[in-house]
Amino acid sequence: MSDQIARIFVGFDSKEVVAYHVLAQSIIEHSSIPVEFSPIVLNHLGGVFTRERNPLQSTEFSFSRFLAPYLSNYEGWSLFMDCDMLARADIAELWALRDDRYAAMCIKHDYQPKVETKFLGQTQTKYEKKNWSSFILFNNAKCRALTPEYVNTATGLQLHQFKWLESDDQIGELPVVWNYLVNEYDYRPDAKVVHFTDGGPYFDEYRNDDYADEWFAMLDRLRFVQQK
Repeated sequence: MSDQIARIFVGFDSKEVVAYHVLAQSIIEHSSIPVEFSPIVLNHLGGVFTRERNPLQSTEFSFSRFLAPYLSNYEGWSLFMDCDMLARADIAELWALRDDRYAAMCIKHDYQPKVETKFLGQTQTKYEKKNWSSFILFNNAKCRALTPEYVNTATGLQLHQFKWLESDDQIGELPVVWNYLVNEYDYRPDAKVVHFTDGGPYFDEYRNDDYADEWFAMLDRLRFVQQK
């Protein structure tokens, strides 16, 4: 895989299909480097991802996200993103932040969710390192512990709290603007990637949230075609 191509894995959920496509479009529109998208779809992982659904998981990719290094053949770097995000800046800026000292890099949120439930009535689980795993730069060669067997059998907290690494010293920190939590944080005009973590604007109850107008504008551009 060329180091000049940003390989991006995006969680795909059948309950919010439009989210994946709008996020991909927003990345394409802002990027100045080639990008390669790989949706993490459960139906594509037959025989690889075999764990049963946990009643606490709010998306279909809650655990399958950790297969990104395996799917990258443990080579180069890859980015995982939740689908309920919108890019507002050039992904090349993020790609330039990769640091080979680390096995993984993420935004190290330190917050308590403001709500008890999120989209479609899902329980808002609270745990240490909440939302760290929603946006991860994987230095794939240093993430060999994330084998399919481990991803299928480890507990949710082992995965989401990065227990597959020897220590937290192996986790690099990215600026918060790359995974800016809508509603949890106040509006910030310079946010580079916004994350509709409670629920995307495509759900009626969240259609007036911060940045929702930008999301709908991107949806309109996604549907654009030049007529005669």
